[in-house]
Amino acid sequence: MNASSKALPDWKRFRFPQSLYKYVALLAALAFVGWSLDVLKIDIERLPGLFERIGDVLARRYWPPDLAHVMQPDFLGAIVDTFQMSYVATVVGLLIAIPLSWFASFNMTPSRRFLYPVCRLFVMACRSVHEMIWTIVLVAVVGFGMLPGTLAMTLFCIGFGGKLMTEAIESVRKGPIEAIRATGAGHLQTFVFAVLPQVRVAWAGIAIYTWDVVFRASTVVGFFGAGGMGHYLRESVQKVESRQVTAIILTIVAIVIVAELTSAWARARIARAVA
Repeated sequence: MNASSKALPDWKRFRFPQSLYKYVALLAALAFVGWSLDVLKIDIERLPGLFERIGDVLARRYWPPDLAHVMQPDFLGAIVDTFQMSYVATVVGLLIAIPLSWFASFNMTPSRRFLYPVCRLFVMACRSVHEMIWTIVLVAVVGFGMLPGTLAMTLFCIGFGGKLMTEAIESVRKGPIEAIRATGAGHLQTFVFAVLPQVRVAWAGIAIYTWDVVFRASTVVGFFGAGGMGHYLRESVQKVESRQVTAIILTIVAIVIVAELTSAWARARIARAVA
């Protein structure tokens, strides 16, 4: 593109039909938003006063928080239980996701006819169902307690971590793989010596990020009967103890912030080690 074409005003840069398609798509998207607001009966005029009403309700019913409630030994034990549930689910889920990601990667799977579709479908199924739905189903099957929460988080971890690990395998360089295969190496040897060295750093970051996400989810699965902090949140909500609810939510927010800072520190250490 020469200098004269760059100096043209915007209205003279219109190109038919490429520019027409772009503007038609934009108008169609805006029209769909307007149609959705009408169908869903969303009254936009009520939005300006919404935050004022929320602030008024929070000030009258939810403030100040009942901090003594979250300092009880039982609640502190529930925090430890939540950490343990997220840690066990992450470790077990990732250990299962590692071979599944290998089999579900199109470029490295030992069997594209059998292993690839089966493992890919399993990872997709674990990721498609929300962790809260897994918790509700597993509570109905095995009963209340930490077990259904841990199983639900494990399935979520398999779907979440397995998807990211599979994408990391499918983006590896082909050169080392072809070199290893040229020596007569089998599928396992190729994976260990050609694929793992390329994805280990990415997998370390994925593992840390997966635990971060799993921990956030595990703080509330107890609301559906899986133990942990969510169990106390559910009791306070059912008893309409609004100030206790505020204290529990603030505790969850504070713990999630600490977990976020910890995971960011770990990812930074990995990045410095690689550099």
